[in-house]
Amino acid sequence: MGKQGWAVLFEAYAQKLIDEFRVPGAMVAVAKNGELFYEKAFGYRDREEQWPVNLDTVFGIGSITKSFSCVAIMQLQEQGKLSVHDPVVTYLPEFRTPDEEQTKAITIHHFMTHTLGFPPLPSLIPAMQRSLEADPTAADLLKAFEAQCQKPIDTFEELMAYIGDLSFELIGKPGEQFSYSNDAFGLLGAIVERVTGKSYEAYVKDHILQPLGMDRSVFHVEELGAVDNCAMLYTPKVQEGVREVLRAPLWWDSPSMRAAGFLKASARDMLQYAELFRTGGLGKGTRIISEESTAQMVTPHAKIDPLRSYGYGLGILPFSEGRTLVQHTGGLKGITAQMFIIPEEGITGILLTNMDDAPITDLTLGLLNSVFERPIDTQYATFANYEASLAELQTCTGTFKSGEGDEVKVRFDENEGKLVLILDKTELPLRPIEKDAFVFTRRGIDTVVHFVRNTEGEVKRFALFSRQLPKVEVVNA
Repeated sequence: MGKQGWAVLFEAYAQKLIDEFRVPGAMVAVAKNGELFYEKAFGYRDREEQWPVNLDTVFGIGSITKSFSCVAIMQLQEQGKLSVHDPVVTYLPEFRTPDEEQTKAITIHHFMTHTLGFPPLPSLIPAMQRSLEADPTAADLLKAFEAQCQKPIDTFEELMAYIGDLSFELIGKPGEQFSYSNDAFGLLGAIVERVTGKSYEAYVKDHILQPLGMDRSVFHVEELGAVDNCAMLYTPKVQEGVREVLRAPLWWDSPSMRAAGFLKASARDMLQYAELFRTGGLGKGTRIISEESTAQMVTPHAKIDPLRSYGYGLGILPFSEGRTLVQHTGGLKGITAQMFIIPEEGITGILLTNMDDAPITDLTLGLLNSVFERPIDTQYATFANYEASLAELQTCTGTFKSGEGDEVKVRFDENEGKLVLILDKTELPLRPIEKDAFVFTRRGIDTVVHFVRNTEGEVKRFALFSRQLPKVEVVNA
């Protein structure tokens, strides 16, 4: 089947998803060995004005920004200005956790791999507070976090003070447990700033964006000037049982967490950036980081679940025979994005949308399956069943809640003899695949989850979507 054949199949699949979720606009672009070989724009960058999307339309990339922060750290390590194995307190002496010994033991490496031992904390909302207060669509979010938003977190120093004053239980010693931490990545920006004497944003612009010719990549869309071609933002809201997608023009921002997820970029620029991880650190004929640094970034340093691992600001998972998928997603209001690299095939790709909660995982897997001419519904991996004992299953029930506001319940279904996850009012059966690890299927996509026990064997946390949610109460079966 020629390119045209797979592209037709993918576009039909993608259009159906985009229509179902009412995604206003999306851009998909794939390169092979650095040459663009597929691009497709869907919908509009501005639905009301019907302005089209193209390769130069600027979208938010959310947490894909985290890999830029790690590139910056690797550059500074190459210059001898720091080592990833240095304790964080060397550069941020005011950084505190609930355990003084742990504080001293946390290194930059633990920040870059989300293994510092933090559960999800509520700090991102007060860190974005000023922009949320200006945004009518954020009223419900601000209300839900009213207790946490006594005052905005505007600086790195305020972020460290906020974390230092929080009472929370660490989930493990440094390096033991993976749980996604926006706080750690926000503070990587503070380390860059203190080591270089220039702002994080200026450093990234001078040492990554400009050398790569990424002139459509900015932290503030105002920097683009009159040329514009910038995506309007949209957010889905369920109102009286009906899902609507609302125009929501204001960009959320967080001065203390820009290093965690606030860069904006075009698809053309992002393909240029993804080249770093295909070529071993080269872009536009310029060496941005060394081959060794690039290799360290794509090394699976931390295990997320039985399928996925994490390098430095990049997720890593096997993809079919002998292929590795290096990738990261990003999401915030008006943003759902995914970047991927399959180094063995010379493939790089970017998917950008202008709505939060767009079905990016489905679109990416459908695209990869199409490119490699596999059935479009092929999963990333298949897992054999595991025979979990009744006692194992029954001890997993409970309510699990994170500081970021996510809450899920797990109950035991006596009739079916299985665990059920209640997520966004949807009941999803959990299929055991190994001890304490399960798979649920939603919209034909398998997601791996697992329970984390303490030394006494009690379930303390539930790992879902890369975050460990602490157990808050026992639910009767």
